[in-house]
Amino acid sequence: MSHPLYVAFIWHQHQPLYKSRASAAGSDISSRSNSPSLQSPKFDPQADSYRLPWVRLHGVKDYLDLVLILTKYPKLHQTVNLVPSLILQIEDCIADKALDPYLAVTLKPAETLSSQEQEFILQHFFDANYHTLIQPHPRYDQLYTQRQEKGIQWCLANWKLQDYADLLAWHNLAWIDPLFWDDPQIAGWLKQGQNFNLADRENIYSKQKEILARIIPQHRKMQAEGQLEVSTTPYTHPILPLLADTNGGRIAIPNMTLPQHRFQWAEDIPRHLRKAWDMYQDRFECQPRGLWPSEQAVSPEILPYIAKQGFKWIVSDEAVLGWTIKHFFNRDGAGNVCEPELLYRPYRLETPDGDLAIVFRDHRLSDLIGFTYSSMEPRKAASDLVGHLEAIGRTLKHRQSSGQTALENPWLVTIALDGENCWEFYPQDGKPFLESLYETLSHNPDIKLVTVSEFLDQFPATETIPAAQLHTGSWVDGSLTTWIGDPAKNRAWDLLEPARQLLANHPEATEESNPEAWEALYAAEGSDWFWWFGEGHTSNQDAMFDQLFREHVAAIYQGLGEPVPPSVLRQVEAHEVQGDHLPLSFIHPIIDGIGNEQDWDKAGRIEVGGARGTMHRSSAIQRLWYGVDHLNFYLRVDFNAGVRPGIDCPPQLNLFWFYPDRTMQNSLIPLSDLPDEAPLNYRFHHQLEINLLTKSIWFQEAGERDEWHPRISRAQVGLDKCLEVAVPWADLQILPDWQMRLVAVLSSGERYSTSMPEDGLIAIGMP
Repeated sequence: MSHPLYVAFIWHQHQPLYKSRASAAGSDISSRSNSPSLQSPKFDPQADSYRLPWVRLHGVKDYLDLVLILTKYPKLHQTVNLVPSLILQIEDCIADKALDPYLAVTLKPAETLSSQEQEFILQHFFDANYHTLIQPHPRYDQLYTQRQEKGIQWCLANWKLQDYADLLAWHNLAWIDPLFWDDPQIAGWLKQGQNFNLADRENIYSKQKEILARIIPQHRKMQAEGQLEVSTTPYTHPILPLLADTNGGRIAIPNMTLPQHRFQWAEDIPRHLRKAWDMYQDRFECQPRGLWPSEQAVSPEILPYIAKQGFKWIVSDEAVLGWTIKHFFNRDGAGNVCEPELLYRPYRLETPDGDLAIVFRDHRLSDLIGFTYSSMEPRKAASDLVGHLEAIGRTLKHRQSSGQTALENPWLVTIALDGENCWEFYPQDGKPFLESLYETLSHNPDIKLVTVSEFLDQFPATETIPAAQLHTGSWVDGSLTTWIGDPAKNRAWDLLEPARQLLANHPEATEESNPEAWEALYAAEGSDWFWWFGEGHTSNQDAMFDQLFREHVAAIYQGLGEPVPPSVLRQVEAHEVQGDHLPLSFIHPIIDGIGNEQDWDKAGRIEVGGARGTMHRSSAIQRLWYGVDHLNFYLRVDFNAGVRPGIDCPPQLNLFWFYPDRTMQNSLIPLSDLPDEAPLNYRFHHQLEINLLTKSIWFQEAGERDEWHPRISRAQVGLDKCLEVAVPWADLQILPDWQMRLVAVLSSGERYSTSMPEDGLIAIGMP
């Protein structure tokens, strides 16, 4: 029997619990918020306050349209994972029980806005991707440009009330997915463009609620029809292996520094699973089969609880599989797995409470959708993904011993990723990309999209992994370091553990008699707070995430009638503007020399001028930014105020780099007056010279005997307010995951001037 290549898409929809527990935490916590008043006559007086608007805004942009687009392609089946805490918050939004600060000022007459509220609006109502959500709308773009170029204080002094009214409307309107723009009301607002009043904003909010109200019914309907499978996640998205034992962090990282208080509350695992199960049955009128463990984090200890609750399959990452079977997944020059038989199949996990199937996602294919395809033309991106799937099928066929030209076995490629955040970076919220992808796959007889359960029903897992052999780790490097081990993350665990112990010391406080304390515990056990603490991830809401976590912890004490410890009232970490830091994620900047702040907010950064002592204060360059995606290496150079590139500083910028773990020809920097000191006396493999006067480039590759040979380059250069450069990996003829070392050198003609960083090299790698 021959088979197509089976592909399971799993889209993970999740937001942390933004519900405020300020009343429990006391004024020491809540007073630190810079949010405006949350009073509104339109809302249930018993409504909960929400700190942030992202459930509502992602709800109108990402959850419904994703599955509605799929309905046009009935042959394609997929899986969507809906986290229970997300569902609860969607329901609060629909019922007018989720008033957030953004919504509070939206529904307020512009003439009654206080100066504090006006400043809040200027700070936060541009919280959207500039290229896709702001720039396409002229009035929104005009307001954004004023704030960027003239500053908040200028806006506070010069803006009219109508400017605030229009900004309030546009922030709410721009987040509505383009799929709904043919709605007569929405089309009318888009055409109107400006001069919005309070009634307009109230109607936009009503339209948001209409869209939100369709999300769960649409998923339920499509699951009943068989095109969709809806899976679930432990109740508030906790890292289950760390609930079982925080010492589990040392399995992947043996020398990890752990919290002072060991957290061992495996008994909370079945509570999270039961609540997720019960909520699912109530909303979808059937039992769930699939479980997306939060952050795809698994361990042997959690498997019996999952199986006992009744789940049939779980999903994790290829890194976890690699650690488990002690195999590193090599990829060819195109990025495709060289040993596909190991990755593209389900495995069986045997537990005392029954077997579980586990599928492992292709990390790179998932990342291409999540981080890279947004910067490509939609049809080209869709073709690239289909090309990867076709290459997988060809490789599997070639590796068959029979020599057959059709697949003899049912292989399953799992692509599993965040189903909401990536679309903000795609044109039209991903609609052209998804439609092109689905149209192509609908007519490809060699690829079949399936839900995980329908594949397992037809082709049960046959390859067994002993449960005790399963590696303890997550999708992030196969470890748990994203949620534990950093000093700030450990401090958060050390706040949570005593609160959990106190709850155990109150046996009379059951889930039935004291739901407030237990709900606060579940919220505090969520993964998101630990994600944002410490190094590795940051956002303009770090202080708010810190506050929300401590409000949840404080509410445990308050619910038990116990005093809140002073340590819970203090920030877990200081939230200050960072200096130098490593890249936080992939970046996809527009190379136009403008240096849009959102394009580079996840890039690595090195302060040059005025940041490291007197030797640097005369530097023409203030700051370097750098980062990568699967297509390019990126560099941005910020010049000091008043510096005219090529006039007030040397006219050539040279980039030199080499590859420390590769054997290849390297040559000395071909400039005169070069100091004979490290790292300038190192040998390098590539040189890109950028003329700051003409914006032309000259690309060379090292040869024997310190020679340099010209090569063709498709590097992009943008020079306006700053210098932006994109160098394709194809120019360098290397793979994106190779380690690189880079130095930037200013020169005049063939004569060396200065280098950056002055005392070392920039280490470039995948974030």
